[in-house]
Amino acid sequence: MLIRSRLMRACALTTVIFAIAAIAACALLDATSIAAEGTAVAVPANDSVKAPATGATRATRPARGDMQRIRPEYNDAYINNPHKGTTTFQRFNGDPLYPTMRWDDSKGPLEFPAPKNADLSNDNYPPTRISYCRWAWKVIEPEKGKIRFDVLDAALKTAHDRGQTLQMRMQPWVGPEDAPDWYYAMGGTRQGGPTTRPSVPSAPAGVLAPPGATPTSAPAPTTTRARRPRFQETDFNNPLYLQHWGDFIRALGKRYDGHPDLESFDVAYAGQFGEEGGNATYETASKLVDVYREAFQKTDLLLMLGTPGCKYASTLKDRHFGWRADCFGDLRMGRDQSTPRNLSWNHSYDAYPQQVAETIAPDAWRYAPVTYETCGTVSSWKRSNYDIDWIIEQGSKYHISVFMPKSVVIPEEWMGKIMEFNKRMGYRFFIQQMYLPEDARPGQLIETVVTIDNKGCAPIYRPYHFALRFSQGEKSYVVKLKQDIRTWMPDLSFFREKFIYPPELEIGKEVKVSCAIVNDQDQPVVKLAIKPLAVDGWHELARMGASETDSRPID
Repeated sequence: MLIRSRLMRACALTTVIFAIAAIAACALLDATSIAAEGTAVAVPANDSVKAPATGATRATRPARGDMQRIRPEYNDAYINNPHKGTTTFQRFNGDPLYPTMRWDDSKGPLEFPAPKNADLSNDNYPPTRISYCRWAWKVIEPEKGKIRFDVLDAALKTAHDRGQTLQMRMQPWVGPEDAPDWYYAMGGTRQGGPTTRPSVPSAPAGVLAPPGATPTSAPAPTTTRARRPRFQETDFNNPLYLQHWGDFIRALGKRYDGHPDLESFDVAYAGQFGEEGGNATYETASKLVDVYREAFQKTDLLLMLGTPGCKYASTLKDRHFGWRADCFGDLRMGRDQSTPRNLSWNHSYDAYPQQVAETIAPDAWRYAPVTYETCGTVSSWKRSNYDIDWIIEQGSKYHISVFMPKSVVIPEEWMGKIMEFNKRMGYRFFIQQMYLPEDARPGQLIETVVTIDNKGCAPIYRPYHFALRFSQGEKSYVVKLKQDIRTWMPDLSFFREKFIYPPELEIGKEVKVSCAIVNDQDQPVVKLAIKPLAVDGWHELARMGASETDSRPID
C-alpha cells in the first residue's frame, strides 16, 4: 500500500508539472504572436539565395502596415508573345497557306505582296510572332559576291511589319537548285559517288543496328545510306567550298548579326536543305561551324540535330548554340524489317533521344532555343492516326520554344490541342507573389521580393528587363531591375532586389505601380499571364504612397 500511495503521488505531481509547462508555453507563444505577428514569412528560395547559417532562408517584413503582399490572378488565355510558338513558313502573317498538303522547301519568298488578310490573321492556322524562311545559295548569291541583300532586307522588313521576327536559313543545295554555277566554274567539284543522306542512327559496337545502320566509332552518331541521285552532290570537303560558302556566311553575318528582327540563323553548313551535313567530314564540319560562330556573335545560332557539326559544337565552351530537328512527330511504323514489324525505326523513338544525348551539349536548352519542324504536316499526322497528345508531350520534354508546321492547314479538330501546345512552348511568366512597401519616401532605397512561376517549358533567351512603372496622373517613371530574366527556368524562380523609389514622385499623392517586361527603350515587349491581360503591356499590381518618411526595410 505504501508503494502504491507513493506512485500515485508521483503521477499527480508529474501531471501538475506538465500542466504548468503547457500553460507557460501557450502564454509565451501568445506573447510572441502579439509582439511579432507577421514578422517572418517563409518564401521559396533557389541556389542563388544564401541561407543564414542558423537555418533556411526566410523573407521577413516589418510590422503590418509597412509592407504589402501582391498575389495577381493567373490568366490561362493564350498570349501571342514574341520569340516562341508556331511559325509561318516561306510566308508571313496574313498570307494564304499552301493550298494543298504539299509545301516547298526550295522557294523562299522573292517578292512581298500585300497580305491577303488585312488584319494579319491566318486562316486555319495559329496566330504567330515568327516567320521562317529559307533560300537556296544559288538564288541568293547568283554571282560571286553579288548577294541579294534586297530580298533578305525585304523579308526582314515584311516580318517586322507583320508583327513577326524572322528565322533564316541558307541552303547549300535543295531539290533542283544545285550549288551556284559560278562555284563550279571556279573549281568547285561534286562528290564522286551517289548522293548520301545521314538518316539512320548508327549503333554502338556490339549493338544490333536497325536496317541500313552500321556500328561506328566516328564522332557523329549517324551514318549514311545511298539513294538514287538526280545529280552528284557537291563535294563539301573541297577547300574551295569552305572558302566560298564561308565568304557567303561572313557577308550575311556582317550585315545581319544582331538585327532586332532576326530571330535566329540556322547552321545549315552542308547537305541537301543544309539539314543533314551531306558528305562533309567531322573536320570539315568543324571548320564550317566556326565560320558561323565567328560571323554571328549576337544572333542565336541553331544547329542541325545529329550532324557532325552539331557534335563538334557541343564541345565548345565559348558559345551556346540552340538546335532544330526537322521531322518532329514522326511515328511511322512497318517501314523496314524490324522485329516486331510494327515497331520499326522512326525519329521519335530512335533518332531524337540518341542524337540529343550524343550531339547536344547538356542543358543546351537553358541558353539557346529549340525548334521543331513537323515530319510531314499536322494534317498528315491526323491522316496517319498519330497520337498528337503523345507528340506534344515529347515536344515539351525537349523544351521546345518554336514549332514550324509548314504553313499547311491545321485540322479543325486538332486546333485546340495545337493552341494548348503553343501555350506550353517556350516561356510563360506569372508573378506568384511580390512584396512592395505600402509607402516610401521618394528617393529612398527600397526593396521588392518576387517569386516568378514560369509555366512554360523553356526560358526566354532575349536580354529583356523586368521593370516597374510608378505613375502619378499623367507622369510615369520606369525602373528597370537588374534581375536577368533569362534565368527564369520552368517552375519557380525567386529574387529580391533593391532600387531607388523615383525621387520625382510628388509627396502626398497616390502612386500606381505596374510591371512589364521591356526592351532597352522601356517599351513593353512581353506580356505576363496576369488577369486582366494588359492592353499596353503594363500590368497594374498595387498602389503605394509617397511620404516624407522612409518605409521600413525587409530584413
